Amino acid sequence: MPKKVDHDERRREISEALWRIASTRGLDGVSLRDVAAEADISLGRLQHYFRSKAEMLVFALRQINQLAERRIREGVEKTAAGLGQEPPPRFVLRACVTGMLPLDEHSRIGQLVAAAYFAPAVHDERLRAEAQDGIPALRVFLAGLLRRAGERGELPADRDPDDEAMILISLVDGLTAYTLLHVHTPEEALRLLDRHLDRLFGAPAGR
Repeated sequence: MPKKVDHDERRREISEALWRIASTRGLDGVSLRDVAAEADISLGRLQHYFRSKAEMLVFALRQINQLAERRIREGVEKTAAGLGQEPPPRFVLRACVTGMLPLDEHSRIGQLVAAAYFAPAVHDERLRAEAQDGIPALRVFLAGLLRRAGERGELPADRDPDDEAMILISLVDGLTAYTLLHVHTPEEALRLLDRHLDRLFGAPAGR
C-alpha cells in the first residue's frame, strides 16, 4: 500500500529549504530548481506543490511569520507563568518587541529570511501585500497594551498609543536591520530598546 503523503508537511519542508537559501545568500536570482536541489527533490515534484516561484515565496513568507508569532507568544506565556500572575502591560510589551529582535541564532535566521524578502516585496504586489498583512494587527495589539498601561497610570497621558505602537515597530525594524549588518551587537540593540521604553514609560525603580 503506497505511503500517504502529508502535503502540508512537504510544503513546509520546501519552505525550510528556501529559508536556508535565503538566510545564507538571499533570494536574488534563486530559482525553483535551486530550491528543489536544496530540498533534495526533483523539480517536477516541487512544481507539484508550488506552480510558480511567487506562490512558493508567499507560502514561505507566511510560514516564517507564523513561526515568529508563535515563538513570541510562547515566550510571553512562559515568562508570565513564571510570575504566577497576570504580568503588567509594559512587561508583555517588552517581551513582544524583544522577541522580534535577532538576539539569538534562531531568531537571527528568521530575520535574515525576512530581510531577504524585503527587496522583492518592494516591487512585487503580492509579496508586498503579504509582508504588510501583519503590521496593522501588530500595531493594534501593541497600542492596546499601551492603552492599558495608560489606564493603570503607568504611561504619561500625553502618549498617543497608536503613534507610539508604530514608533516601536519602526524602532525594532531599524534595530533588527543594524544588528543583521553588525552595526551593533544584539546586546546593544536590547539596550537601545530598553532606553526607548524607559523614555516612553519613565525608568522603573532600580534602573
